[in-house]
Amino acid sequence: MEETFQSGKGLAGLDEHQVRRYASWSRWVTLAMLAHSFLAVVRADEHARPAPDTLIPLACNEIQRLFITLVVQPVHGTAHRLGWSDWRRRHQARSQASHYQRQATQA
Repeated sequence: MEETFQSGKGLAGLDEHQVRRYASWSRWVTLAMLAHSFLAVVRADEHARPAPDTLIPLACNEIQRLFITLVVQPVHGTAHRLGWSDWRRRHQARSQASHYQRQATQA
C-alpha cells in the first residue's frame, strides 16, 4: 500500500495540492488517481506483450515522460522522442544484463 502512495506521489502529483476545501481536494485526488491508474494500465498492457530482446518493457516513469513529451508539451518531433525512448530502454537493458552477469560471476 505504501508503495502505491509513493508511486502516486511521484508520478501523478498526488501530494501537490494545498487542501483548502473538501470539494477541490476530492477533485484533485480523483484526477491524480485517474492519472496513476492510466499509467498502471498502460504498463500492464506493455508487460503482457513480449519486449524486443534489446529493450526492457516500458516502466511507469517512461510512460509518463513519453505522454508528457508527445501529448502535453510536444517540443521535438514524435520520431525524435520515440527514438530517444528506444535508446534509453536499450541502454537500460544493457545495464541490466551487465548487472546480472556480474552478480552471476560473483556467486
